[in-house]
Amino acid sequence: MTTQTHHDKVSQQFSSQASAYLSSAVHASGRDLERLNARLADFPEAKLLDLGCGAGHASFIAASQVKEVVAYDLSEQMLSVVSDAARARSIANITTQHGYAEVLPFNDGSFDIVITRYSAHHWHDVGKALREVKRVLKPGGMVIFMDVMSPGHPVLDIWLQTVEALRDTSHVHNYSSGEFLSLFNDAGLVTQSLLCDRLVLEYSSWIARMRTPAVMADAIRAYQQSASDEVQRYFELQADGSFTSDIVMLEAKKA
Repeated sequence: MTTQTHHDKVSQQFSSQASAYLSSAVHASGRDLERLNARLADFPEAKLLDLGCGAGHASFIAASQVKEVVAYDLSEQMLSVVSDAARARSIANITTQHGYAEVLPFNDGSFDIVITRYSAHHWHDVGKALREVKRVLKPGGMVIFMDVMSPGHPVLDIWLQTVEALRDTSHVHNYSSGEFLSLFNDAGLVTQSLLCDRLVLEYSSWIARMRTPAVMADAIRAYQQSASDEVQRYFELQADGSFTSDIVMLEAKKA
């Protein structure tokens, strides 16, 4: 009997979809990337780690502003997509490295900045990953987290976690703003700012991007149709299954 860890499951889920994430409009654009671009403009000499880089959209933005970017991901296929896209775009200051968020193969104080976008909700242990982030940051270094966020209220939270898990079995947890603040505090990282926004998720591309099996997609639609008025209003649930989620951009520093 073959055993499979959570990390194996994440790698399996995303490796076959690597190219789809490069062309995904949700991942390739957004107000959070615009804000990231503006924020990184203040650090032209920085060495930056993009943790859980996926298809590299945040890495490409970072490479236009900082001196050096390391794109780091659990999926080697994702890293190949990043390398190929960087070459096609004549981006010369990105290197790639494979590994887990919870065990970073870098020396203490290796980076000025660590960023991550739409990745943390897949991590097996966010607290452990944040302690690793703190370790590899230089004193005074900055971390920027961007992710889908739970509304926090139990009724709304369970709805979001359920549709996420049905769509993608490697999903672990969407954290609320309060949970993020506690995780950062526990890791010894000092939060500087927390900005919330909203993200429209178009159902058909959201499902296609993950190649969600038909039986799971049908379960999502049935679950959506059973949603309370409160849930439907909050997530702006549409007839075609599209909905709107909260997202967060949190900046913290290593003291």
